[in-house]
Amino acid sequence: METSAGNAADTADAADVRLTVDELAARAGVTVRTVRFYGTRGLLPPPELGPRRVGRYGPGHLSRLALIEELQHQGLTLAAIERYVRGLPDDLSAHDLAIHRALVASWTPDGAEETTRERLERRAGRPLTEADIDRLAAMNVLERGTDAEGSEGSETFRVDPGLLGLGVQLLDVPIALETLLAARTVLLEHARSTARELTRLFHDEVWGPYREQESDPAEVEAMKSLSAHMQPLVVQALVTAFQRSLKQELRATYGG
Repeated sequence: METSAGNAADTADAADVRLTVDELAARAGVTVRTVRFYGTRGLLPPPELGPRRVGRYGPGHLSRLALIEELQHQGLTLAAIERYVRGLPDDLSAHDLAIHRALVASWTPDGAEETTRERLERRAGRPLTEADIDRLAAMNVLERGTDAEGSEGSETFRVDPGLLGLGVQLLDVPIALETLLAARTVLLEHARSTARELTRLFHDEVWGPYREQESDPAEVEAMKSLSAHMQPLVVQALVTAFQRSLKQELRATYGG
């Protein structure tokens, strides 16, 4: 189920929102005290000062709160979350932060949910045509399915809630289905290659030597926990590296 902060962040770019601290806390589903605490720890940038020096918060603050919430769900400590957030580029937009949140959420076990067409459209906030469903499937947002009897009108879908908001936004981008499928093939091929090499590196340089030196089961479990908590940090590094590389490629191709 999507979190309140996640739902707010998915629509944060729909308008140039400017919120008071009370409005921000209500939209994100946290307390005002939490917002201010995150600000003192550097997890949230300071608000813009409006008339009468009243702080105003925007889409980026909502997206950061949603990302922090996802990292908490992964079991990261506050110190680990601070390291993660400090590693983010300063110029990330609310949309970029939403991508980070979606990818971090994808590490959550059993994150996909079974849903009907009616509930899917309600969560998407719009009717979905068959072409829309095909495009969402091509983006790995959902998989088609039917009930055990496979009777007409009983179609169900297995949906990744962390990606649904982004996928729905991309439905209005004029990209052909064939292009999406080709892009998915490229991404999966390189993602698997990267994951394989990083896993090999971790196994050879960290896990292997550790297993040879430590026989305490508790220590072994601690290492397993460490590897699990490293996953969102690796995602951050990969997304950041990809975004920078993509900008460089676009500049080289189109100039600017």
